[in-house]
Order: sequence, then C-alpha cells, then structure tokens
Amino acid sequence: MKLEDINQSLKIRPITIDDFEFILKWSKDASFCTANGWEINRSPEELYRWWLNSVNNAAEDFIRMGIELNEKLIGYADLAFIKDNNCELGIAIGESELWGKGIGFTSAIRMMEFASNKLGITTFNAETHEANIRSRKMLERLGFKEVSRIGSEEYLGEENQLIQYGFSF
Repeated sequence: MKLEDINQSLKIRPITIDDFEFILKWSKDASFCTANGWEINRSPEELYRWWLNSVNNAAEDFIRMGIELNEKLIGYADLAFIKDNNCELGIAIGESELWGKGIGFTSAIRMMEFASNKLGITTFNAETHEANIRSRKMLERLGFKEVSRIGSEEYLGEENQLIQYGFSF
C-alpha cells in the first residue's frame, strides 16, 4: 500500500464496542503483544472488559480514538495526560503486518490535527523505547525532538531505556 493511498483511506474515529473483534485478533498476534506489553492470548472475557472500559472511558485527561484503514480498525491513537495545551501522544498499530508502511506516521498526524483543532493542543510529548527504531524514526520524521532519557522498562523481553520526545507548534 502506497503512502498516498493510506493518506486517502485512513481516518481517526471514535472507538466502539463493535471494534472488539479486531482487538481479539490483535491479542493473538505475538509481535503486537510483545511490542505493546500485552499478555499473549489473554482471555476473551478479560480483553472484553478492558475494551469496554476503553470505549466507556470517562477520564477528562485521556482520549482513545480508533485508526481505521479501508473501513477496518487497524489500531488506536491515544492522547493522555491532557492538560491545558499539552498532552502525550501514543499510537498502536494492531496489525503487525502493516508496520513500516507509514500508517503510524499518518495516524499521528491525524491525531495531532484532531488534538490541535478540537482541544487547542500545541505541545505534544511522546515516549518510546530505545530499541523501538520504527517509533523513534516516526517521531523524528514528525518533528519531535528528544528531550530526555529517563527510566527503563521491558520491551521485546529485555530491559530497555525509555526516551522522551517533545513537539510544539
């Protein structure tokens, strides 16, 4: 799939409980689970409760939107720690076979446009693992700058340095 096709057919939209079939599929993708800290093969009941909570989220400082490509949910985008004109951006592409095609990049742009237009956000933060080269390249391509290296956590089965990034309009 070409980037121009992605640009035309990708959209950010509210998540729904009907999206659960896609979440269930992602939970069986070992690459996605390992990269995103999901337990592999979580029980459908536990996963459903988690997704229902995501859909019905009442937190004022967190928004999760679905990433849809060709009318199919393929991931989600988060705005977290929303305060004043600042938030943290997160992107998860649920179908690992779609990684490396520019979908995360386009999704991030769409989510940042949404945050800017609807919420007045002008400053974005993001965090990724040092070993997550795709994520780091995406953030840098978007114009994010590394601001710190604080903390570490497990990523792909190994302890990994966390890198914090910032971007302002």
